[in-house]
Amino acid sequence: MKKKYIVVIGILILIIGVFFFGFNNNEVSGKTITIYKSPSCGCCVGHAAELGRNDFSVDVVPSQNLESFKESHNIPRSMWSCHTSIIGDYFVEGHMPIKAINKLLEEQPDIDGISLPGMPSGSPGMPGYKTNEWIIYSIKNGEVSEFMRY
Repeated sequence: MKKKYIVVIGILILIIGVFFFGFNNNEVSGKTITIYKSPSCGCCVGHAAELGRNDFSVDVVPSQNLESFKESHNIPRSMWSCHTSIIGDYFVEGHMPIKAINKLLEEQPDIDGISLPGMPSGSPGMPGYKTNEWIIYSIKNGEVSEFMRY
């Protein structure tokens, strides 16, 4: 009887270990994100910090030539913000809410990336309060459509 409890306890410990250590590994979960930003931009640092607080592994890369980087990813100028991130096969343009990034990763739609144009007040890394609903756009081959509202 004692041996049966030891086996059950061992299995529970194994399950708990896999849950806490296996699923929280950002490399395995695909939650590694690289932010390309202007060297002088401070709000991008705030956005990176917000991503880090939400279990993303963040690499910040200062770039002197963001315009050509955005153009190489076929992001229309009307969708530009102050920085562009890469996560897996997707780009994420701007101060994107974590909810939208998680939706992108969970659904894995057939798009190139998502954008929250401009630098809306209250978005992750931006000062102020969210004053209205944000429209987050999906982009595929330079074509824009609505991804979600938040």
